[in-house]
Amino acid sequence: MGFLTKVKNFLTGGLGEKIVEGIQAYFPPSMSESEKANLQLAIKQITHQHEVELQQLAAEQDQEFNDRIRDLEGTARDLTQFGWLGRIVVFLRGCQRPIWGGLVMYIDVMWFSGSWPTMTKQQESALWIINLLVLGFLFGERAVKNVMPLIIEMIAKRAAK
Repeated sequence: MGFLTKVKNFLTGGLGEKIVEGIQAYFPPSMSESEKANLQLAIKQITHQHEVELQQLAAEQDQEFNDRIRDLEGTARDLTQFGWLGRIVVFLRGCQRPIWGGLVMYIDVMWFSGSWPTMTKQQESALWIINLLVLGFLFGERAVKNVMPLIIEMIAKRAAK
């Protein structure tokens, strides 16, 4: 999640309402209800306009990032100009996720079923790292962060044995 996206999420949580609630106590007593309503409306409109600008900036940042990746890594269409070799590379690029996912699933089944009972600490550590890398790639960083406390607890219990 980019910086601008985080800022946008923070600001779009009803910022106008929060500002109005925060400054209502400072409205002069002589201010009429219609003047208060007009001021509240103006604050909400300004913050809404600012939120829209932040969303546009976040979209531009995402587009720049995607363009940079495309320029650095190329696209599948770029590879097809290399004939059959390019098509093989495109195929192999497309196979990465299913191959790594299937391989890690096989390793995990073998590991957790006890079919590989004599593993060194280094091999076990490598399996944890491979799992985190592949599962993070497949399901995203947020999913890994959500299950990390459980993983740490499991590792601590295993180490205590």
